[in-house]
Amino acid sequence: MTYEENITWLYSQLPAFQRIGAAAYKPGLSRVLVLEEAFGNPHLRWPSVHIGGTNGKGSTSSAIASVLTASGLKVGLYTSPHLVEFRERIRVNGEMIPREAVVDFLERYRAMKLDIEPSFFELTMVMAFDYFAKQQVDIAVVEVGMGGRLDSTNVLTPLLSIITNISLDHTAFLGDTPAKIAAEKAGIIKPGVPVVIGEAEGEVKQVFEDKALEVCAPIVFAPDMEMEQREDGWHIPDTPFGPVVYSLSGDCQRKNAATVLTALEILLSRQQREEGSGGALAPTSPKCRPALGSTSILLRATPQSIREGLANISKYSGLMGRWMTLSHSPEVICDTGHNIGGWQYLGPRLREIASKPGTNLHMVIGFVSDKDVSHILPLMPRNASYYFTRASVERAMAPEQLAEIAKSAGLKGDVYQTVSEAYSAALASASTTDTIFIGGSTFVVADLLQAKATNSI
Repeated sequence: MTYEENITWLYSQLPAFQRIGAAAYKPGLSRVLVLEEAFGNPHLRWPSVHIGGTNGKGSTSSAIASVLTASGLKVGLYTSPHLVEFRERIRVNGEMIPREAVVDFLERYRAMKLDIEPSFFELTMVMAFDYFAKQQVDIAVVEVGMGGRLDSTNVLTPLLSIITNISLDHTAFLGDTPAKIAAEKAGIIKPGVPVVIGEAEGEVKQVFEDKALEVCAPIVFAPDMEMEQREDGWHIPDTPFGPVVYSLSGDCQRKNAATVLTALEILLSRQQREEGSGGALAPTSPKCRPALGSTSILLRATPQSIREGLANISKYSGLMGRWMTLSHSPEVICDTGHNIGGWQYLGPRLREIASKPGTNLHMVIGFVSDKDVSHILPLMPRNASYYFTRASVERAMAPEQLAEIAKSAGLKGDVYQTVSEAYSAALASASTTDTIFIGGSTFVVADLLQAKATNSI
């Protein structure tokens, strides 16, 4: 089969959460362990950094991968979902997996005739791990799909675990309170492996501390850092690597930047310990042994390469869709923030834009049908023009339904059946001094970027 035929097969034969939601969710590691063994356990052939959390996983993963790439390493990066092209999920040094490699893997999988029915995510993940092994990567940065404890990626025993934050999302699967969700996310904390926590307080913080103590994992909470947001991202004057520019903008990236810098410091402190130059990372209890696993691959990381990687995250990782400016006059911005945690950052920034004299804000918004939007919509600015739409996935919420729910939050606008139609209407209404924002769902952003890539809008 051709590449296109293989991708069609992948989506039609295997349930994909990205497309159909709950029916595709297959928690547990039993199937993926069979797959891993069938392909020679590729996850054992390279070290890794494992990144979970509710929001910021993709940005944090990309930033870590960018720094390691800028340091001269061969770096695998596995993230999800993709925005425009399936191959975005699997990258080495920012370059997508070749079409031929996708075809080769799927042909080998079908020839095995295994007695299991993996999910789309499980098979895609093993494809990534197999590709990283064939490419002989120095290290891979792997983003958790959903949760942690039962996520397919939890077959890894990494050099470092990172949990960015906890917010109410996927409550039907992970629990209906922050503490319950934190318990699922904490499942990626491994015995003896350091873990960095981006944001946590109260019960959530206690969940992480208890889990780390239980498995003797050194735990570090990312501190608040002095930084200033400018046109090219967050400027951080005082870090162990000198002044740095974290090249992803948006209020939500402030905490991500602190999390990434803390993670890099921990990785390098482990390296220093192995070299006998100090930098010991204290375990959580006197009874616990220090973390195991060599970080000698990081010898090429220098303050200069770290600054280079952080200043060019999208360049080195291929990241898209994070407060991404697509054009000017009018300013067109998209962002994949899709839950209450993301909108707690997006809302204030958009309200600030909407309040500027001489600027009108146009909001192209859509959500998936299994998302509780009742707590998200009130965070959006009321003094904006809304274009309610739906993405081209089965899970998409009907724009008529979204518009009706939005009325109770004081948001008014028109209904459009496709993202292209909604965006074209916003573009026709906007003046050169206005701002157009596209978001609400990752899939709305994906449809817009796909349309732009094919010049259909």
